[in-house]
Amino acid sequence: MTVHTRPHPNPPLAKRLFAAGGPGLREHHARFGQAPEPTAEALIAALDAAGLTGRGGAGFPTARKIASITRPNPVVVGNAAEGEPLSDKDATLLARSPHLVLDGLQIAAHALAADKVYLYLPNRMAAAAKRALMERADAGLDPRRVTIVEAPDTFVAGEESAVLRRIEGGPPLPRDRRVPTSASGFRGRPTLVSNVETLAHVALIARYGHRWFRSVGDVAEPGTMLISVSGAVARRCVLDLPTGTSLIQVLAHGGVHDLRSVRAVLIGGYHGGWIPTTALAGARLSRSGLADFGASPGAGIVHALSIHECGLARTADILAYLAEQGAGQCGPCRHGLPRLARQFDHLAYGRVTDGLLDELHRTLGLVENRGACRHPDGAVRLARSALKAFAGNP
Repeated sequence: MTVHTRPHPNPPLAKRLFAAGGPGLREHHARFGQAPEPTAEALIAALDAAGLTGRGGAGFPTARKIASITRPNPVVVGNAAEGEPLSDKDATLLARSPHLVLDGLQIAAHALAADKVYLYLPNRMAAAAKRALMERADAGLDPRRVTIVEAPDTFVAGEESAVLRRIEGGPPLPRDRRVPTSASGFRGRPTLVSNVETLAHVALIARYGHRWFRSVGDVAEPGTMLISVSGAVARRCVLDLPTGTSLIQVLAHGGVHDLRSVRAVLIGGYHGGWIPTTALAGARLSRSGLADFGASPGAGIVHALSIHECGLARTADILAYLAEQGAGQCGPCRHGLPRLARQFDHLAYGRVTDGLLDELHRTLGLVENRGACRHPDGAVRLARSALKAFAGNP
């Protein structure tokens, strides 16, 4: 039986995605009420006015992504393949607010008249998702059946084309795409692939409108975003914070009150960039607030490096992991990333020479912009930021 309750008119601004206070459908409806069913035109207009950008890492405008689905018979996919080792946000969201994600998935599917809806997630998240789907089925919700597909715990499994290959029954490896997914995705059908956090924001904007969404956060990239805080902090945690929050404040939420204990901060995860602690004063959690540092929030990762750790050694370890996690389908993954990892290992643990640095920069140039997917470029971005951040103070 459907639960009919009066929704709270204005969820707390600093706790939007976790405002229900529990994962159950009853708590969800008590806080948010029933999900609306806007038309495609109304939904796109609301998302455009809200300025919502994707929370999976790329930051593409959500309204444009949905509007690009123009052919009939589309497919909608919620992507929770959290292969990034430093990210906990999608798992936390599905554990604490699964119904916001499922609302967003159904709102998008209804607006696009999609007959196939998938939720792609690792096995560790499946129990929470299945429990929420059963609650909704018992309440007579979700006329479009959601099919759960397991995502392997590998770094590249969440890349958009890898998601579609896996759902189609193939290996979870990126494709060398020539046609946008919105035109030809799942089995040649137009497909919307959206990160689950983005879908949760869609569910809120459809309820409360663009002005409410824009009432907090950075002017150019409004709203809140989930941040995974880890490393040399008092507690590893996931926070729902307004975009534009200073990185010093983010670290304080993680229990870091003395920056002298931190050498640098990695922003955006293993495809992100290092910012030395001495430069954190002007860094804020938005693209514009991180542009001067050559970084971006990515999938919302803030990782603190202890003052007792070597930045070059930590980067060498990450690059070795990224080399192992490559798809192995093109030269940069098969040869470039292993070479880059070896060179960084020599840089961190061996004797630094001009010849080694020259070879390292040459490898970076050979790998960049030549991969079949963005994985090699992400590794290059990390390596270059480490060379800049730790050049004089590794």
